[in-house]
Amino acid sequence: MQRLALAFFLLAPVPPVLAAPAATAPTGVYVTDPAHTSLTWKISHFGLSSYTARFTGVEARLDWNAEKPETSHLTVSVDPLSVRTDFPFPDVEDFDGKIGGGADFLAAKPIAFEARAIKVRGEGQATVTGDLTFRGETHPASLVVHFNGSVAEHPMDKKPRLGFSATGVVHRTDWGLGFAVPALGEDVDLVIEAEFVPPKS
Repeated sequence: MQRLALAFFLLAPVPPVLAAPAATAPTGVYVTDPAHTSLTWKISHFGLSSYTARFTGVEARLDWNAEKPETSHLTVSVDPLSVRTDFPFPDVEDFDGKIGGGADFLAAKPIAFEARAIKVRGEGQATVTGDLTFRGETHPASLVVHFNGSVAEHPMDKKPRLGFSATGVVHRTDWGLGFAVPALGEDVDLVIEAEFVPPKS
């Protein structure tokens, strides 16, 4: 009976709400959906572990060209005070505030990225290079981006939507953030997940 039930489950048609639409998102302006966008970062902690935190205040605008993705344009802004470390002793220290606003860390200065070039490397793969600004300094940075796909009409909200995953590494000392190097790693690993939707009218 269990085998019969499993066979029925595997052979049963996919409910319409879960079926993958064939059409793709059209050319146009898109912004990040905050419910499905995350920016996580991590650095080495004395070589024993990777200390991991995230930003909750991430906004991006994508001027998407569906026919020629390499001509698309991307801008990103991050609120440094939106950092979330999940520090276990908030009654002892406001660690989020220290990282986001402290002079030795992000100094409460806006974080921004503007793409300057998009190079398609293969099916769904690209390298995005641009200018990264934080702590009041701007230097080049790059991301390895995977295009997860798009839909012309999402089954839940009926709007077009695009999805991307990206990774990157920045050397924080390039931006004058040399606190506790090398005990705390110089390299900052970035992990990004983002879904884009049309802006609200």
